[in-house]
Amino acid sequence: MTASKHSPHSLRHQFLVASPYLQDPRFHGAVIYLCEHSDEGALGLTVNHPLDIHLGEILEQLDMEGGELDVPVYGGGPVQPERGFVLHSPDAGWQNTAQVSDDVLLTTSRDVLSDIGAGKGPEHYLVCLGYAGWGEGQLEDELASNAWLTCPATPDILFRTSWEDRYQAVLKLIGIDLNQLSESVGHA
Repeated sequence: MTASKHSPHSLRHQFLVASPYLQDPRFHGAVIYLCEHSDEGALGLTVNHPLDIHLGEILEQLDMEGGELDVPVYGGGPVQPERGFVLHSPDAGWQNTAQVSDDVLLTTSRDVLSDIGAGKGPEHYLVCLGYAGWGEGQLEDELASNAWLTCPATPDILFRTSWEDRYQAVLKLIGIDLNQLSESVGHA
C-alpha cells in the first residue's frame, strides 16, 4: 500500500455493513473493514465470509510450519482473490506492513504467515484472500444510495468476536436491530 492523500471524510478504520438495498449478492450480509479510503478510491476486506479453506492448508501449500492451524481464511473480496492480506494487532514488524489505525495493521508479505505458522505471529490476526475495491467516487456513490451502513471499527469486533457474530455486533454498534430492518424501509 502506498501513502495517499487522506481526506477529512476518510472512512479508513470503519466497518461497512451491507444494507438490504445492496444488490450485489457477493456482499449480502458482509462486514467489510476499510483499510484505505482516499480521493482515489477505497480498499476493504470482508471479515465475516470464511472460505472452504483453513490457514493450515495455505501454510502447507506454502511449505511453511503450522499445517495444524484450524483457523478460518476469509474471502476478503472479489478483487485479486489469490492475493493474501493479514489484518493484525500491532506486534513485531513485518516487511510489507501498513498501519491502518493505532490498533490494526495490514501486512501483505509472506513473512507474517511464516511467523504465524511458527507460533511467533501477532497476538490477534485475520487472514483474507482478495479484497473489495472501489474506484474514485464509487464508494461515495454507493453510500449515497444507501448500499452500505458505516461505523467506526473496533478491534474487539474485528479480532475477538467470532465471524458468525460480527454482522450482528456491527449492527448493534450502529444501533440497528436486524429484526426491525426490512427490504421496504423508506418505501411508501
